[in-house]
Amino acid sequence: MRRALPLLAALLLLAGCGTGGKAGSHADVANGKKLFLSAQGQCAGCHTLADAGSQGTVGPNLDDAFGADKQQGFKQSTIENVVLDQIREANPPMPKNLVKGQDALDVAAYVASVAGTGASTPPSQLGTDGKKIFQAECAGCHTLAAAGTHGTIGPNLDQLKPSQSITQHQVEVGGGVMPAFKGKLSDAQIAAVAKFVASSAGG
Repeated sequence: MRRALPLLAALLLLAGCGTGGKAGSHADVANGKKLFLSAQGQCAGCHTLADAGSQGTVGPNLDDAFGADKQQGFKQSTIENVVLDQIREANPPMPKNLVKGQDALDVAAYVASVAGTGASTPPSQLGTDGKKIFQAECAGCHTLAAAGTHGTIGPNLDQLKPSQSITQHQVEVGGGVMPAFKGKLSDAQIAAVAKFVASSAGG
């Protein structure tokens, strides 16, 4: 939790750098949530946000980053503008401007309105349904038609068609921007998601 405060301070500096229009009162929070969860927004696979049911670990945990700051009295509009600037001026591996214009305003408003307000679903509650695990943990980074995902940060699994053993090893140890899931997911869950990917990719 302590890491969230310096992060917010740095982001607040960015928010004042004149990167474009600021968030306002005309945002559609419902559309923001839809975009956060969608292939277009690609947010859920990389960020943890309890309200969205997402548990991504590639990017910052948004509940941790902003929850404490809300308790300390930061205005929602301030957080909204920080999120908006991060969308526009993202640091790798997050691409800049994943959503633009009104859509960016909507996503920023959604995140600002819900960050730190709920509890994440523990990975243990995902069970051993490989597809469900994939959608919760991998969707924002990988394309896999069988899971209905279109992430572009990691390899397109329909094109790669990895074997079960290769997939299982990659999930366990990670690599590049991909985190290691051993210790976060159980051995049975890792085996289940590997089997789902191997049996579904390219299908």
